[in-house]
Amino acid sequence: MDKEKKMIGVYDYTVILTYLSTVSGAIGIIITMTGIGHPYGGTLFLMISGLLDAFDGRVARTKKNRSDFEKEFGAQIDSLSDLICFGVLPASIGIAQLRVNGAFKDVIRGSMNTAKGWTVVILLSIAAFYILSALVRLAYFNSTAAERAEQKEKLGVEYFTGLPVTTAALIFPLTLIIHYFTRADLTFFYFWMLFLVGMLFIGNFKIPKPGLKVICIGVVIGLFEFIANIFILIENI
Repeated sequence: MDKEKKMIGVYDYTVILTYLSTVSGAIGIIITMTGIGHPYGGTLFLMISGLLDAFDGRVARTKKNRSDFEKEFGAQIDSLSDLICFGVLPASIGIAQLRVNGAFKDVIRGSMNTAKGWTVVILLSIAAFYILSALVRLAYFNSTAAERAEQKEKLGVEYFTGLPVTTAALIFPLTLIIHYFTRADLTFFYFWMLFLVGMLFIGNFKIPKPGLKVICIGVVIGLFEFIANIFILIENI
């Protein structure tokens, strides 16, 4: 038995984009949380993860003879990857905003008064709430897979309940672009968006699953955001 067969998991092309998306998200978290990077650097990795995630399912479905285990593994690993990339990373970018651009730079560095300290606690609580909302959203999505499949068979259309977490790859880069071009400190606005999007993750409303056309439009929008963030990052290095 060779070494590859001794490892658990799936390692063929059907999950490669998901793995790459996870690596991108992990790098984004590392550079935003350790101070070796910049919030806009984390945003670039967020958008890379979003691009990879947009097509990982379609790539996986090109393999016609996938086993039930491979299908279930792919679904589970995709949700775990989404939690890292679109749950933890956006919150990490917000915390990096506090450290680099926020009004509470001194607080994060240890020089704080009571009012500022409590404000930071509230903002960090919002970041934690956002991550928890993404977790709940993804768990609900996995738990209702059979229900959604039945609904698709009856109606011919598949719906999401709540806002998909992958929309974070477009929402938060745009928030930081607005932050830059207004030349105002919109750190509070970023955390307000974390709270609002977190609420939408767990909202009980239906959204039709986007088709290839909508996905491509999202990719084009993301490309413009990606280019804008590169220029902003270069200017801030």
